[in-house]
Amino acid sequence: MSEHRNPFLEPYNTPHDTVPFDRIRMEDYEEAFMEGIRRDNELIEKTINNPDRPTFDNTIINKDEDEEGYYDLLSRVSTVFFNLLSAETNDEMDALAQKLQPILTKHANDIRLNPRLFERIKAVHLHHRHLTPEEQRLLDDTYEGLVRSGALLDEDGKNRLRQLTEEASMLSLQFSQNLLKENKAFTLHITDEAQLDGLPETAREAAALAAKEAPLSAPEGATNDPAVEGESSWLFTLDAPSYGPFMTYSTQRELRKQLYMARNTVCTHDNSENNLEICKRLVNLRREIAQLLGYKTYADYVLKRRMASNTRNVYKLLNDLIDAYKPTAVKEREELKKEERGERKEESDKGIKPWDTAFYSHKLQMKKYNLDAEMLRPYFELSKVIDGVFGLANRLYGITFKENKNIPVYHPDVKAYEVFDKDGSYLAVFYADFHPRKGKQGGAWMTEYQGQWIDRKGENVRPHVSVVMNLTKPTEEKPALLTLSEVETFLHEFGHSLHGMFANTRFESMSGTNVLWDFVELPSQFMENYAVEKDFLRTFAFHYETGEPLPDELIRRIVKSRNFMAATACLRQVSFGLLDMAYYTQREEFTADIIPFEKQAWKRAILGEQLPDTCMTVQFSHIMAGGYAAGYYSYKWAEVLDADAFSVFKKHGIFDQKTAQSFRDNILSRGGTEHPMTLYKRFRGGEPTIDALLKRNGIKRKTKKI
Repeated sequence: MSEHRNPFLEPYNTPHDTVPFDRIRMEDYEEAFMEGIRRDNELIEKTINNPDRPTFDNTIINKDEDEEGYYDLLSRVSTVFFNLLSAETNDEMDALAQKLQPILTKHANDIRLNPRLFERIKAVHLHHRHLTPEEQRLLDDTYEGLVRSGALLDEDGKNRLRQLTEEASMLSLQFSQNLLKENKAFTLHITDEAQLDGLPETAREAAALAAKEAPLSAPEGATNDPAVEGESSWLFTLDAPSYGPFMTYSTQRELRKQLYMARNTVCTHDNSENNLEICKRLVNLRREIAQLLGYKTYADYVLKRRMASNTRNVYKLLNDLIDAYKPTAVKEREELKKEERGERKEESDKGIKPWDTAFYSHKLQMKKYNLDAEMLRPYFELSKVIDGVFGLANRLYGITFKENKNIPVYHPDVKAYEVFDKDGSYLAVFYADFHPRKGKQGGAWMTEYQGQWIDRKGENVRPHVSVVMNLTKPTEEKPALLTLSEVETFLHEFGHSLHGMFANTRFESMSGTNVLWDFVELPSQFMENYAVEKDFLRTFAFHYETGEPLPDELIRRIVKSRNFMAATACLRQVSFGLLDMAYYTQREEFTADIIPFEKQAWKRAILGEQLPDTCMTVQFSHIMAGGYAAGYYSYKWAEVLDADAFSVFKKHGIFDQKTAQSFRDNILSRGGTEHPMTLYKRFRGGEPTIDALLKRNGIKRKTKKI
């Protein structure tokens, strides 16, 4: 047997230097992390001990790129490890993450708080050669980034900052690990077929397959293992493809309640996965970090580097949306109540409870539009949706996708594609990871295994991007058949991936999605617009058995129902933004109990009943463990942008290549090389207004600039 060699420490020798997932062993990670830290430290020492006058070239972009086969080892291994920690983790990886996190945070602080390195960068910031706009932005970002990381603090301040950031990084990791464990621990196991009443065949088949793949041990006093009794069995989980249909279709109200309460009380129980105190501590750590750096609140600190600029502008957006949408949302709520009163006969516990909302929304949608997700599933077979999404990119930008099975992947669910530009040249590698599984976080996201940049020899290093989703799985009887909402999710994450694939900047730290945070959702939310466009649906929506196209009548109903419960959905997003801002505008130590604080924080945007035991905060990964702390408003901010941008396409044609090329050239390829509003105005010809969003949602209000 040949001796194993750590693949991180040598050339990958794979197609396009893609990650050799098939050769990586668990022990390779720690060795590569430690060697990467050593190399980093060696480079820092070389930089600060350079006797030459500090310059942009020998200080800001000082890398050993001239070495044959150069790569940033720490970045290489970190990218793989932390991407898989979200997409394909296990107990061993979780334990290693706990071990490595404080080491990596200390290393990052050692660089950011190195006084000799900062003095060199400061010298370049004050005195430098003529720089290109992109070089100037990199220099400014580098200098300001160090200042925002504590470079100007005295020694006591730096030591305190180290303590705070190290604790925060560990707690963020613990938050995510707790959430994954709690979500995957719950199952609703059904052996009585009568309890499946109302559920569509796709949901039943998926639940039967889940039970078959994961037979259960019997709880106390009962035998639930189908292998023991040979009885029929169905398993439902908190993963979206299982949870969503059950809440929408099941007539079993008590089971809906059980599932709802399970999902909305995760990480609140008296066990080791409780996140309540972790959240409280994270809020206080971030507040103290911001105040140590001279800001009144963490939101003030964050928004200094956002399009919104300050909390006043964020609250203005959120309040404008409440004022515009709440009257319509109230009417939508009254319609639901009326539907519930007409449907329910029993007198006990009348009134819409949170576990009733999806159920009666579906009934109301059927009554008004004769449309539901299950009618559309047969026309959204995953392989055809992939063809449709890729075809859309081809029609807009001329790019093509070709699956390459020689590119290693980390799980059989993952497909790897080579992407080629309209002139036939290689553009990127695209990974797509479609379905839920045990070691995978919920939700959907885009990430990269390699960013884009141009090296000193002029070679344009192309990106390797990945979208990770939790879409409906195939069953033994049927292929993966998606809902329209899942198609929108695919389009959303694919929009992010185009932002990464079209990147064409000199520096990796400014390429692709490395933009101000409240701009990053524009390319993704823009793509969602196509989900209800007839001319797009016509390209891929064919019945998986008969090959018949999605009927015109169904498309008409899709378009007509587009704004069904839109105001309610808007207020839901606004409520999350209010909650986020409530935590991160704290000026004093946060001592309140999380659950009642949450219910008060978002009260203005909540129309339904708030249950005393449920809690969003403890599972709100975006603001506790992701990059959206004091930034969740970004989704609504970007929605204004995407509606405004799509209105340009609607004017010239939704597949207009000239408009698409402008969108690519001015926004998708430019990354963070210029201020987002500069890029947007270059595409649009002016600043965006809320007008297009209101029009799209059928809300009448005067034009307002954001």
